[in-house]
Amino acid sequence: MYKIMIVEDDEIIAKTIKQHLETWNYEVMIIDDFEHVLDVFMKYQPHLILLDITLPYYNGYYWCQQIRNKSEVPIIFISSVNENMSIVKAMNMGGDDFINKPFDLNILTSKVQAIMRRTYTFSKQLSLMTYKDLILNIFEATLSYHNISIELTRNELKIVQLLINKHETYVSRDELMMALWQSDQFIDDNTLSVNMNRLRKKLEILNIQNLITTKKGLGYMLAYDELS
Repeated sequence: MYKIMIVEDDEIIAKTIKQHLETWNYEVMIIDDFEHVLDVFMKYQPHLILLDITLPYYNGYYWCQQIRNKSEVPIIFISSVNENMSIVKAMNMGGDDFINKPFDLNILTSKVQAIMRRTYTFSKQLSLMTYKDLILNIFEATLSYHNISIELTRNELKIVQLLINKHETYVSRDELMMALWQSDQFIDDNTLSVNMNRLRKKLEILNIQNLITTKKGLGYMLAYDELS
């Protein structure tokens, strides 16, 4: 299910959009912490953002720029600030579309659907990775084995993706830390161990006990013999 995040100061408008999009089988979350929009975005990982310009603390231009530094997720501006310069600025900041208030909910839905198709139709086809009978769905952040599936966190997804990519070699702790946090500095070494232990616990749901092996000084590797 596609996830949409609404960043809209008008609670009535936000709830109206949410209710309408949910009838189209989208999962929708309304932001209520306008001071930490980027943090909420990173945690929720939506497939599309509906972003107003006039917001408490920081405006929509600011948050669009902050999100663009982290992600290429589609962003549709929805605003009553509809001067040409505002629209141009929104697009220059990284917006994908602009809808003037007031707007027809059906037009909003059509624009959402069009952007979703353009953005995800092809990437979804390329989002599956396999290792023997393991199937990693990057798009849905799930790992499946013999018709049993588990959901992965962002970090767990990156760990499994890297281990599958390098399934015949050990992946060092430093390499994993770079993949997860873009740095191997200022990160408590125990943080990686915590992520790895949580992932191993989840793998037990798939009835795989020792899929990830550890060798001191070398790192982590997928255990070939544990899979059929």
